[in-house]
Amino acid sequence: MRKTLDSTTDGWLCGLAGVLIFSGSLPATRVAVLDLDPLFLTGARATLAGLLGALLLMLFRAARPQRSEVWPLVIVALGVVVGFPLLTALALRHVSSAHAIVFVGLLPLSTAIFGVLRAGERPQPAFWLFSALGSGAVVAFALRHGADASPVGDALMLAAIVVCGLGYAEGARLSRRLGGWQVICWALVISLPVMVPLAAWCLPASFAAVSAASWWGLAYVSLFSMLIGFVFWYRGLALGGIAGVGQLQLLQPFFGFLLAALLLHEAVPTAMLAVTAVVIGCVAGARRFGRSPAPKPPQQNRAQAQRG
Repeated sequence: MRKTLDSTTDGWLCGLAGVLIFSGSLPATRVAVLDLDPLFLTGARATLAGLLGALLLMLFRAARPQRSEVWPLVIVALGVVVGFPLLTALALRHVSSAHAIVFVGLLPLSTAIFGVLRAGERPQPAFWLFSALGSGAVVAFALRHGADASPVGDALMLAAIVVCGLGYAEGARLSRRLGGWQVICWALVISLPVMVPLAAWCLPASFAAVSAASWWGLAYVSLFSMLIGFVFWYRGLALGGIAGVGQLQLLQPFFGFLLAALLLHEAVPTAMLAVTAVVIGCVAGARRFGRSPAPKPPQQNRAQAQRG
């Protein structure tokens, strides 16, 4: 029992570290797309991270995935290497990072649903109540303060949430066999034949026109959002449970709001503190009910009990 508790706690701590790293993704992407084309940003971040991933796989002599693991790795690549970065980069041409971050409030629900569909998890009924309340609190906060909504931007962000939830669940399922860092590294390597030509095709006509801030944004999403964050995130999901640990993403919008305020000088409503407190309570409840209930020990037959 002690080992199980320690493993679960380790999973939640790793998941929290991943969320903190991911919180800078949308603000960094927002800065990057001010001067860089979204297609170039998508290809460049995956190319840089993929080359680093290939280097790590060679240095640590990681075993190659089995044939049955190749297609799940393709799903991971399509979800978190290609789909989410491209769709969010396109969306941030229409909405602010503060508005786009709010959609991350729906990501825990998406991840939990795919955790059930793809990984066979069975959270307790109370889990879905806390998950829905947490997502509802974030969405309500967005509707109250998201005056810059755009139908195109919102549709792109919603699509990004769906494909990302699938990529998270599939990657976590694979991490139980391959390991968290191996999964994201192999997914990045698989995407290189597509991402390298994309980055080359969309190369900026003049690097002089790209600000230093945009290059820093590209560096962050390449190294942290695309690689380091996933090392912690997939380990957390694999150890602590996809549905349960995935609820930590409810905190990501608020970490992201703070970063957007500090880096982009975007306004952060004071009501955020109250909503954050509600979300923390929902995350705690989801942690309590995120796993299937332990099976009850078989009871003795009543007649046998009476004879005893």
